[in-house]
Amino acid sequence: QVQLVESGGGSVQAGDSLRLSCAASGRTFSDCRVGWFRQAPGKERVFVAAITRSGSVTSYADSVKGRFTISRDNAKNTAYLQMNSLKPEDTAVYYCAAGSTRYGSDFLRANYDYWGQGTQVTVSS
Repeated sequence: QVQLVESGGGSVQAGDSLRLSCAASGRTFSDCRVGWFRQAPGKERVFVAAITRSGSVTSYADSVKGRFTISRDNAKNTAYLQMNSLKPEDTAVYYCAAGSTRYGSDFLRANYDYWGQGTQVTVSS
């Protein structure tokens, strides 16, 4: 099993940057793809970004392309989400997820086996 703990959330102003961390425990983290999802109040949990097991390929939701960067350091069992040029519509609880499947859409929550508790990101004008 893999346990995930997010950190780095907080309250910032529009245009600011923030980096989220996802610390993993367990022996299979490097065998999993990692995704970041977010959920705003009254909204569904939606895909933000994903990265392959090796970290060589990434994917992003259209809403964050060019602003967010996902990365991972398997030696440290940690994944990251660098968020730049933040907008008020980025306000949400951000969740880190890990999935052991080798195929299937990065966008689907069903393709991830493990989830963190979430960290709040609030962006104000």
